[in-house]
Amino acid sequence: MARPLRIEYPGALYHVTSRGNARAKIFLDDYDYRTFLDVLGFVVQRVNWLCHAYCLLPNHYHMLIETPEGNLSRGMRQLNGIYTQKFNWKRRRSGHLLQGRYKAILVDKDEYLLELSRYLMLNPVRAGIAEFPGEYVWSSYRATVGKEKAPEFLTTDWLLARFSDRQDRARRRFADFVRAGMNREASPWAGLKGQIYLGDASFVENSLREYSGGKGKLQEIPKEQKYADRKSLKELFEGDTRKDKNVRNRIIYTAHVEQGYKLLEIAEHLGMHYASISRIVGQEEERMLKYNGLLPKVIFQS
Repeated sequence: MARPLRIEYPGALYHVTSRGNARAKIFLDDYDYRTFLDVLGFVVQRVNWLCHAYCLLPNHYHMLIETPEGNLSRGMRQLNGIYTQKFNWKRRRSGHLLQGRYKAILVDKDEYLLELSRYLMLNPVRAGIAEFPGEYVWSSYRATVGKEKAPEFLTTDWLLARFSDRQDRARRRFADFVRAGMNREASPWAGLKGQIYLGDASFVENSLREYSGGKGKLQEIPKEQKYADRKSLKELFEGDTRKDKNVRNRIIYTAHVEQGYKLLEIAEHLGMHYASISRIVGQEEERMLKYNGLLPKVIFQS
């Protein structure tokens, strides 16, 4: 079987996993787990990743990584390379620690990020290491639900915003959501396509279009031509539009969905974090769906 293609583009989201060579353990003690998280924090900051969730198990790890700059491979070389060096140095060993290439699944964020975060956080339960997700300290579950301080590299806003605008309520509902998955047999991987896509056919097509830049086999109008008459970001956000948060958020949504600006471009123009822009677009999308009767106005009850 041919090696899966690495598809990278700005804003892509991945489920990433890497295993120990010959399935050997890659974390032998608490020091190793802490060292890996320190390296992950360094890489996230250096290459401008968003880490939505992680789970470290004795012989492998899982992460949900969003790449505003389309640089997964660059970051992964640093993450696995630096950690292997530190592991080998501590134990006076040499050679490979990890088995071949890491595995990266390109994920439809809106459809699968929430479900995959639950999948990751329930890994220790499925593996028989913990009875409940909150008992396991080497996943992002405890930080996401507020049981411990979140590391600086962890982004929880997007996940929690799906449940409530209030952090305490969102954390409780997210915890309920994860626990509800303990009795589910359905796997999120049922939607996997071509070894590397988790999403429907339109998601696959859009991903390839992003990757190819609208060239090659996908005969799509280049973005520069498709949006030739669009306003500049300066024109879209002129005047007092930034002062009214509701107006600003609607313009952010319009700029991304209708005008074709990338989330990173909008974030840089407004001096905001990429994660905040991503969250705002998701909230505006949900608001519009509710307005048009495509979503119930109340999803969760207090």
